[in-house]
Amino acid sequence: MDNPILTMEEREAINNGRWFSSLSPSLRHDILRCAYVKRYADGEVITARGEAPEQWIACAKGAVRVSSTTLTGKQVTLTYVEPGIWFGDVAIFDGDRRTHDAHAHGPTTILGVARADFQRIIAQHPEFSEALLKLHARRIRLLFGQVEDLNTLPLRARLAKQLSHLARSYGATDSTATDEVRITLQLAQEELAQLLGASRQRVNQELKTMEREGVIRIEPAGLVVRDRHALRRIAEADAP
Repeated sequence: MDNPILTMEEREAINNGRWFSSLSPSLRHDILRCAYVKRYADGEVITARGEAPEQWIACAKGAVRVSSTTLTGKQVTLTYVEPGIWFGDVAIFDGDRRTHDAHAHGPTTILGVARADFQRIIAQHPEFSEALLKLHARRIRLLFGQVEDLNTLPLRARLAKQLSHLARSYGATDSTATDEVRITLQLAQEELAQLLGASRQRVNQELKTMEREGVIRIEPAGLVVRDRHALRRIAEADAP
């Protein structure tokens, strides 16, 4: 269902985004002034592979699951877009079709800027082009880092890094144990395995090992990080 108004929580997620918060007040104002809000139920399609790029998007609540489909029809999750992150601008720039599917993961709110408005803002704000270049540069750095990790780190270290990231992005402090962080993003082990380029069985083994070590706790509702410092030590132990 469409709703033209962001909640306070959703607006805070957008305004506190690392990249968006670095923009000038006038540019942020012009972006938000022409943006529209859409809400999606779990699993609903936000954009589909092969579509023309008609909007620039930010996640304001929930998560956007970016995936591709294999020749056999299996859907493979590549990443999850968290609140405060903007995406979808690459296809607008090169004019090509969308390369991946984007679905709501849980109840999700997105903020959209129509392609025409996106291009108008670029023409009116020279700052916007430079800011987008910096955003793309950061994405490339992250991508190269992920490729390096995949080729140099063992699964245990990659898993620890992924759990640390999820704890930062989707962590909720447990009121009864302030040192514990509950990962609120609900991921099946198969989905977590896809993010790491590994089998579900191997990821399950590593999770159980971390649980025995007291680093995490596996619950039916998801994962709880019991020792964030231990996770960082695991991630750094085998770093090149």
